[in-house]
Amino acid sequence: MDYLTLALPTGRTSKQAIALLEKSGIVFPDFQNNSRKLVMYDETNSIKLILVKTADLLTYVEKGAADIGIIGKDTIMEMQPDVYELVDLDLGKCDVVVAGFPDTVISKDVPLTVATKYPMITKAFFDEKGLRTDIIKLNGSIELAPLIGLSDVIVDIVETGTTLKENGLVVLDTIVAISTRLIVNKASFATKTSKVEGFIQRVKGILEGSQ
Repeated sequence: MDYLTLALPTGRTSKQAIALLEKSGIVFPDFQNNSRKLVMYDETNSIKLILVKTADLLTYVEKGAADIGIIGKDTIMEMQPDVYELVDLDLGKCDVVVAGFPDTVISKDVPLTVATKYPMITKAFFDEKGLRTDIIKLNGSIELAPLIGLSDVIVDIVETGTTLKENGLVVLDTIVAISTRLIVNKASFATKTSKVEGFIQRVKGILEGSQ
């Protein structure tokens, strides 16, 4: 069977994406929020769903192990994969921001120490502003870095700002607004054109109907 393979990241994004797909009539009966099953099929047995870690999803799509993927724009910007980014799914809206203490002074005269899990996005942003930076790559609890003096500021994703506020931090600048995107392997777009376009049109139909 020549399946159309869809990669979703584990976690909240997969739940939001599954809900969107169900509205478009694409249903995966075996999908359960607490399931450990990593491969499943839709009701028509024409679409294969694989659940992968967010950090690995772009690799699966870029290398052709998956034809289509659903992933946050922040990850796309950071990893810059060689894929087609075709649809903004309007899910998972948040901002990539620079945050720190309210009295933080950012000057071109002094290098800025920045903690983040997005070094590529961070470097591009501060380079454009002509600011020198010392970037520290962290994978979690980014807000802790300025609290213990590891960094002057952080670059991270903010949805509600609650975590920042609880730790005495504020948004100093917004880098970019992001959301979840649908990406496609370039070879798949050429060899499975009708299937890929059919999938995209079903999803777009729901998105356009909700606007």
